[in-house]
Amino acid sequence: MFDKDITYNIEKSRKVSNKVLSILNNDYDKKYYYVLILLLLPIILGIYAAYIVFTEGIATFGLNNSVVWGLAISSFVFWIGIGHAGTLISAILYLFNQKWRSPIHRMAETMTIISVIIAAFFLLVHTGRPWFAAYWLFPYPSQMGMWVNFSSPLIWDLFAVLSYFTLSILFWYFGMIPDLSFYKNKVNSKYKQKLYDWAGLGFYGSEKQWYYYQRSYMIFAGLAAAMVISVHTIVSFDFSVTIVHGWHSTIYPIYFVAGAIFSGIAFVIKLIIINRYVFQLKQYITQQHIEKLNRIFLAMSLIITYSYIMEFITGVFGGASERALLLERTTGKYSIIFWFSIITNSLLPLLYINKKLRKSILISFIISLFVNIGMWLERFVIVVVSLYKEKILSVSSIYFPSYIEWFLLFGSFGFFMFIYLLFIKFFPIMSVSEIKMDQINEK
Repeated sequence: MFDKDITYNIEKSRKVSNKVLSILNNDYDKKYYYVLILLLLPIILGIYAAYIVFTEGIATFGLNNSVVWGLAISSFVFWIGIGHAGTLISAILYLFNQKWRSPIHRMAETMTIISVIIAAFFLLVHTGRPWFAAYWLFPYPSQMGMWVNFSSPLIWDLFAVLSYFTLSILFWYFGMIPDLSFYKNKVNSKYKQKLYDWAGLGFYGSEKQWYYYQRSYMIFAGLAAAMVISVHTIVSFDFSVTIVHGWHSTIYPIYFVAGAIFSGIAFVIKLIIINRYVFQLKQYITQQHIEKLNRIFLAMSLIITYSYIMEFITGVFGGASERALLLERTTGKYSIIFWFSIITNSLLPLLYINKKLRKSILISFIISLFVNIGMWLERFVIVVVSLYKEKILSVSSIYFPSYIEWFLLFGSFGFFMFIYLLFIKFFPIMSVSEIKMDQINEK
């Protein structure tokens, strides 16, 4: 019986390696290239908008005297938050020895890298002159003998995003080395063979190599787990260290971290569901994976709801300015956006109290889609309403993003999907080495 179990599990491991190999070797039908071409439309719009901003400045945005931050900063916070779930699934679940992460963490890690690149772009484009970013932000003595302003949250963002991106890409690449070495002589493309041979770093799977690999991967996971907390905490400081009413709050660090994980998991759920159906991965990405992700999703939603309640209590029992801001958020010009985000982020996830709904693929996709919309709108409300509601009503001006800002936002989503599709074409979509190891060790 034991020998039969071993043979069965080895056969399962062969199936997963052959499945990923078929995706890598697939010449792709016309639909794949049609989708790539279709994604070029929002990318071209985004490039056009970026060109306008770089040549004419952020005067092309819909900003005004009171609302000096707008869609670019809202999108920056949104995309850096999306990138958090990849590190959560990959690093934290690895540290807790959660085997169910194996089929999905590669997709989540790739999502992280692309999202951080997009977030950095929005941070740079907000400056209006990103080619001066190195001159303004990097810590070196200028010709006047002056250092950069280390008390500026913009400097903190630079170091946080760069550190997170560097560690994320190393963690993503390091985890892929065994798969690259395994497939280097199996893919049918000579270019991929050369790429995998070079990127595999001579890994051939000896016992000693696996020992040092696993110890190193554990160190990367520990560092990455710490970055989950630190990066979005620093992003929250952009707001909480100011004296603007509605921003100056000690709850913002945990509020932003929970919101980042919340929106990121929603994005991961949509991504793995799409991959599950497009590449026929139902055998490896099961309802159990969706259900377990939805448990974390529900927990983060409850933390977000607690933060909303605390903000409401602060508004009611705070000073006149806090009450005015709360009134503006709940009944003002942007109140529809505010209440929509409350419904999608706090009420809609409560459906996951029911286990059947947590395991439903369709329900999970719909809820995660609405949550991502709601979380982007929440960031928009945080950024805009606190600035819009000035104490001097004569300088309060309503803000609505210009078409340039919308083009940048649409272009960012097109860029994400375009790069993700290219990743699927060139690299293993799942961590085959971990899945095979888990299957062989099954009893």
